[in-house]
Amino acid sequence: MYLAEPFIGVNIGTDLSDMPHPTQVVALLKAQQIRHVRLYDADQAMLLALAKTGIQVAVTVPNEEILAIGQSNSTAANWVSRNVVAHYPATNITAICVGSEVLTTLPNAAKVLVSAIKYIHSALVASNLDRQVKVSTPLSSSIILDSFPPSQAFFNRSLNPVLVPLLDFLQSTGSYLMLNIYPYYDYMQSNGVIPLDYALFKSLPPNKEAVDSNTLLHYTNVFDAMVDAAYFAMAFLNYTNIPVVVTESGWPSKGGSNEPDATVDNANTYNSNLIKHVFNKTGTPKHPGIDVSTYIYELYNEDMKSGPLSEKNWGLFDANGTPIYILHLTESGAVLANDTSNNTFCIAKDGADPKMLQAALDWACGPGKVECSPLLQGQPCYEPDNVIAHANYAFDTYYHKMGKTPDACDFNGVATISTSDPSKFLFPNVMLD
Repeated sequence: MYLAEPFIGVNIGTDLSDMPHPTQVVALLKAQQIRHVRLYDADQAMLLALAKTGIQVAVTVPNEEILAIGQSNSTAANWVSRNVVAHYPATNITAICVGSEVLTTLPNAAKVLVSAIKYIHSALVASNLDRQVKVSTPLSSSIILDSFPPSQAFFNRSLNPVLVPLLDFLQSTGSYLMLNIYPYYDYMQSNGVIPLDYALFKSLPPNKEAVDSNTLLHYTNVFDAMVDAAYFAMAFLNYTNIPVVVTESGWPSKGGSNEPDATVDNANTYNSNLIKHVFNKTGTPKHPGIDVSTYIYELYNEDMKSGPLSEKNWGLFDANGTPIYILHLTESGAVLANDTSNNTFCIAKDGADPKMLQAALDWACGPGKVECSPLLQGQPCYEPDNVIAHANYAFDTYYHKMGKTPDACDFNGVATISTSDPSKFLFPNVMLD
C-alpha cells in the first residue's frame, strides 16, 4: 500500500455570487503554490485555465449524471472523451471522482455507482490513460459505524452490496478509498464527549490521549482515528492494501449563535495542524509512515450555500482572493498561504472609479494618518503622477501599518490584496517596506 509523496490539495466549490474567473482562480493557486485541486465538476473553462500549470487535477462526475453513466458504457466513454482526453496531458488530470457521497445522499444512484465507476475506468483503458488517472468515489465517513475505538469500526452493512464490489475495483486497479472527514461535525455532535483540542490536532498530554483498548494504539486527534476506522472497516471485509485519500476536511471560520466553535482561530488551528500533520509523514497509529494525502475544504467561502451560517464559511479565501486568515505554517515552501502576509500588498482594484480612488487616497493621507509627503511634487513617489499610482502607495502603506489585516485593504471597495509588489513597477527606486 503506497502512494507517492503526501500532498495537500484544495477543493474548489463554485457556489459564490461573485465566482472569480477561472484565470483568477488559477492565478491564486499559483500564488499560493497549491499544486493539487479537486473540482466538483469538469468545467471546461477551468480545465483550460489549468492547462500547462502542472497543477494536478481531480475532476468529478456530478451526482446527477451518475444514473445515465451507470447505465450506458457509451455515455461514460463520451464523458471521458470530453472531460479528460480532450484536455490531457496539457491539463494534468490525475483522478476522477465519480459522484460525491452518493451512498448517503442518492440511494437510487447507489445501485449503479460501481457500474458507473467501471464504465469510466473502461473508457480510460481504451484511451490508454488508466495508469495516469485513478477512479474512485468520495464517501462520507458516516458510513463507518462504531468508529471509536477504530479497531471495532465497520461499514454500515446495508451498504455492503455496493461497498464490496467497490473495494474489489479499488484493489484491482490500484486506486484508493476516497473519504470525507470532518472532525468539526464529529465534535459538534458528540455533546462534549470529544474535547475541542482533540478535534483540532492540538498537543495533548499522554494521559489525555484516546487509547484503543483492543490494540493499545494511542490517538491524539479525531482525524487519525477516523482514517484508522476506515482501515479497520476495510480489513473487516478482508481488504488490507487499499490506501486512503481524504477528499474533504476542514473547519469553518464563522458560524451562527449555536456554532460557537466555528471561529477564525479554530479554522486556522485545524487547517494549519492538518497541513503539518500530512507533511510530517507520520501516517496514522495503525499505519505509521503511510501518508494520508488530503484536500482541504475549501478554496473560497461559498456565500450561496444553503444551511447554517458555517456552511458558507469553510474557505481559505474570499471571492477577491483575500485570505480569511493566514495559516500558521513554518516550513519554507509549504503549499498554501504560507504566511502570505510576508508577500501581500494592498493596491487599487482594476477598473476602480477614479473619483472613489481619489476620495480613498484623501482619506488615507488624512484621517488614515498615512505619511504621504513622498507623493508631493519633486518627491521620490510623485512620478507617475496619477491617482492609481498614488493610491497604491497610500493603500499599501496603510495596509502595512495596520498589520496587513484584510479589513485594512478595502477603502470602500476600491482596493484589493495582491501578491504583486506595486512599488516594483510603479516606483522602481523605492521599495515599500
